[in-house]
Amino acid sequence: MFTGLVRELGDVVSTDGRKIDIRSRLNPGIGDSIAVNGVCLTVVELRRDGFTVEAADETRRVVPPEKLSGRVHLEPAMMVGERFEGHIVQGHVDCIGEIVSIRRGENAYEFTVSIPTEYMKYIVPKGSVAVDGISLTINGVFSDRFVLTIIPHTVENTLFSSYRVGSRVNIETDLFARYIERILSAKDIVRTPGWSEIDAIQMSF
Repeated sequence: MFTGLVRELGDVVSTDGRKIDIRSRLNPGIGDSIAVNGVCLTVVELRRDGFTVEAADETRRVVPPEKLSGRVHLEPAMMVGERFEGHIVQGHVDCIGEIVSIRRGENAYEFTVSIPTEYMKYIVPKGSVAVDGISLTINGVFSDRFVLTIIPHTVENTLFSSYRVGSRVNIETDLFARYIERILSAKDIVRTPGWSEIDAIQMSF
């Protein structure tokens, strides 16, 4: 589990599509989970200047190659007892969004992001969303897009400073919104499910 607070900007130094070598000051162990631009990946090798993670077939199917190359947001998995500052992020990308407008305000930036309409049901005004692994608050919702208001500090210290209209971003919607939608979609089940079925539903997320 992650919180959506980027700990470092790392650099992908090489990749064959499956294994990704990342230059980083983080000090993970073999088997640790690291969110790379919001994608939960497992550390499989340690290197003198960083580490190597491995992307499964499903990750490569969903996530565009450019999101696992160049500079990337890095966040190690949350440890028990650590301060919780963002929101619950699993590192499971739901879809790819596209930045469709950027507007500079007096003391903030407004980024408008479009996503496939079938995922808009999980986007709630003043709710949370992870964009390339960053926990952000949704300030406006439309039929196929949402608006983020981001302070200059966040923009200047993340990849948002390099994003332009047309940039693609990894989107993970809110965990609780997905749970609620799944429960409501099962309302036609007339009998009470047993614990084994409840466990199976939980494992599907």
